[in-house]
Amino acid sequence: MKKHIPNLITLCNLFSGSLAVIFAVQGNLIAAAFFVALGIFFDFFDGLAARALNVKSDVGLQLDSLADVVTSGVVPGIVMFQLLTMALPGEDGLEQWTADTNWLEFTFNPLALFGLLIILGSAFRLAKFNVDDRQTDSFIGLPTPANALLVLSLPLILTFQPNSFATGIILNEWFLFALTIISVIILNAELPLFALKFKNWGFKGNEIRYIFLILCVVLIVLFQFLAVPMIILSYVLLSVFFGNKK
Repeated sequence: MKKHIPNLITLCNLFSGSLAVIFAVQGNLIAAAFFVALGIFFDFFDGLAARALNVKSDVGLQLDSLADVVTSGVVPGIVMFQLLTMALPGEDGLEQWTADTNWLEFTFNPLALFGLLIILGSAFRLAKFNVDDRQTDSFIGLPTPANALLVLSLPLILTFQPNSFATGIILNEWFLFALTIISVIILNAELPLFALKFKNWGFKGNEIRYIFLILCVVLIVLFQFLAVPMIILSYVLLSVFFGNKK
């Protein structure tokens, strides 16, 4: 039974992601963000459980990536689609589909489908991760959970920290197109990024991790949800300027 505990946690990640998909399709982006965050929480602890119980397996590795495709790939792609649907000229949001609906009919601007590129980029990044032995102690390219948090922070900012400046940027179709392209590129770029895996709790050897965590706390206290894009940018910049150069 012990060897199945990490896989059970991974399945909790997948279940949370599946719920997030349902809410994202319905246009409830706040609930979608909550379940994505819950899924990422499970994603963090399944690896810890596997290492603590010494039950790491190839099945667990594949299952983890399959769950991440849903939680950190499909959901942010749908959320980006919904944001583009709101930003582009046309209908506001999706109407409920019924059995009487003509399957050729749609009520959204087709350009909003551009946001689904995030799903493709995330799936490709996770496939590369599974066969890349360079990413045991660090990452190459932005991890999909970090990219998911970046995308999901946008509806949270719109809802809980609305102001004309932020709303104008987030609901600008060119900003959303650019962010989609940047997400796909940075997910798959040959960009070494440090991992938040502590082999010990000493400061020496973990300087960049402690600095990053302190920075995260300060930014969240000062800026709340607006801090998320700042944190992702700080993560990339710290990795580029102070990370492992190997």
